[in-house]
Amino acid sequence: MNNIINAAGWTLIHFLWQGALVGIATAALLRMMRGASAGSRYTVTCLALLASLLWPACEFASALQAPSRSWQALLAAPASEAIANSELLTNIDNRLPLLVSAWLAGVCALALRSAFGLAWIARTRRTGGRDVHWQQRLSQLAARLGIRREVSLRIVEALASPITAGWWRPVVLMPAALVARMPPELLEALLAHELAHVRRHDFLVNLLQNLVEILLFYHPAVWWLSRRIRHERELVADAIAAGLTGEPRRLALALSELEKMQFATQRLALAADGGDLTQRIRQLVVPQQQRGNWKALLAVLSVAAACLTGYANARVEAANTPAARTPAVVDFSSCSKPLWPNEDLQAEHTGTVTLKFNINEDGNVTDSKVARSSGHPGLDQAAQVGISKCRFKPAKVRGKPVATWQQMQYVWTLE
Repeated sequence: MNNIINAAGWTLIHFLWQGALVGIATAALLRMMRGASAGSRYTVTCLALLASLLWPACEFASALQAPSRSWQALLAAPASEAIANSELLTNIDNRLPLLVSAWLAGVCALALRSAFGLAWIARTRRTGGRDVHWQQRLSQLAARLGIRREVSLRIVEALASPITAGWWRPVVLMPAALVARMPPELLEALLAHELAHVRRHDFLVNLLQNLVEILLFYHPAVWWLSRRIRHERELVADAIAAGLTGEPRRLALALSELEKMQFATQRLALAADGGDLTQRIRQLVVPQQQRGNWKALLAVLSVAAACLTGYANARVEAANTPAARTPAVVDFSSCSKPLWPNEDLQAEHTGTVTLKFNINEDGNVTDSKVARSSGHPGLDQAAQVGISKCRFKPAKVRGKPVATWQQMQYVWTLE
């Protein structure tokens, strides 16, 4: 269990910089792809979000197989190494259970919220009203889009915008106020938009988004990527709906009517009011010319290659660098108090002796040297005898015990 907590905690910490790197790289790519199609930008943002999920997953799996990153106070170490290991990393390690617990609490809260959303959709599918005329019209539009699955229509009172949910048995939830007040041609344009989501299987991507948001809720880059995905996805669905109806301005007018309403916030469904409505309307009325797509693709590939090369070089460098090892830790119950030599005790000799000693793979002290004498050979020898009786948990590199030289001080004082 400690290994799992350790691996999870360090994975969460490392994703702080990993997520920032993914977000910065994606922002740069999207800026270079301003003239590309919404579908191309949508693909890039989806891949970035997928990378945000897979990178920490691989990090977690690697951490479980690697040696523990727990750093404990050393009896002996050079001053700089002792500060780096025993103070900073020990403080982090000591708080890993609290960090993982807080993360789990956030995950549970968001998962519960999503579960309520799914339950609401399932209940609304059963209890929502039906309209034979609009159901037939929805089926006709679905056939024109090449959708072979049956798409259900439900009329919902407490809803401000049409939303789509489900993959195997998709359903379009239509606000009752829209059915009663919106002109039929505008309502039809909104239905075409929702069917575009069904044809593209966007609900599955939306579920993946929610999964990543739940697991990595603490990182702003994840929420930014998710918002960009929703924005680009709505632009793609708008283009499909405009092509189906043959009148982009009709959909733009329908969206402008939605902008005057209170927006729905069903996170596990696809709402017609998603993304930036103003930009969507502008894109429908005055479409931007798609330019330089091949140049944008070249830029994407160049940046991706640079990132992969840098990451590969970092991995090679890390592989060639001596691995950080779990230091040896003394088992104090195995140690006994060093015996004070009678001659030194009678002469009231005191001092500090610095020892260097070797700990083998079994945790036994096999050799020792006096690095700095106390000034009294008897005290130095007694310290060497005392350290030889101690047992250690051996140092480890990548989970394997290794022999290592340690350093410590014995302080002889009279009380």
